[in-house]
Amino acid sequence: MNDLERIEPGSLKGLLEALLLVSDDSVPATTLARAAGAEPGEVASALAELSAEYADANRGFQLREVAGGWRLFTHPAHHDQVADYVLSWDTRRLSQAALETLAVIAYHQPVTREGVRAIRGVNSDGVIGSLKEKGLVREVGRDPEHGQAQLWGTTRLFLERFGLRSVRDLPPLEDFAPDEESRRFIRERLSGRSIGSTIEETAADIEEEADLLGDEVAGEAEADE
Repeated sequence: MNDLERIEPGSLKGLLEALLLVSDDSVPATTLARAAGAEPGEVASALAELSAEYADANRGFQLREVAGGWRLFTHPAHHDQVADYVLSWDTRRLSQAALETLAVIAYHQPVTREGVRAIRGVNSDGVIGSLKEKGLVREVGRDPEHGQAQLWGTTRLFLERFGLRSVRDLPPLEDFAPDEESRRFIRERLSGRSIGSTIEETAADIEEEADLLGDEVAGEAEADE
């Protein structure tokens, strides 16, 4: 039994593995040290040992130091099979919430999370995170007018899965909706209205309701007199 197989769940190496598994990007040893409550030098040594142990055991994944940090990668020997597996994901099986969110991002990119929420009417943070994990959307910048909020757009994989040369070739996404209700929702939400117009309409509705409420109050006051 080698050192890799003897890693205990409560050990530093086990904790580092857990942290790396939930990290989307390369993570500096200093950041991992803060998260683990350990000394940076101790963490750097543990990471180097883990990397060597994975290589010695010829595992299906590798731990590499890249871009100033550490990250887990699939083994190069399996890249072709992994690529085929990932590309076999059927985007038509996305949930209704995922389809709606993907449609909003595709047609309104670059768009913030708040922009997506304004159009869908519900918080979409979790759905955006799921779409990011599937490689269909990515962060494309920051919006200085809204506190440097993340801006989201579609990816090359999105184009590949939907058979598009560019976003200019986007087909009516209602074609991919699983049922008539979803198609109707997409038609209503993506009928040419911008995020700004949606927000303006919402504000107008609130103002109209306030005016109506004011008229009702005034009418009741006159009736009391």
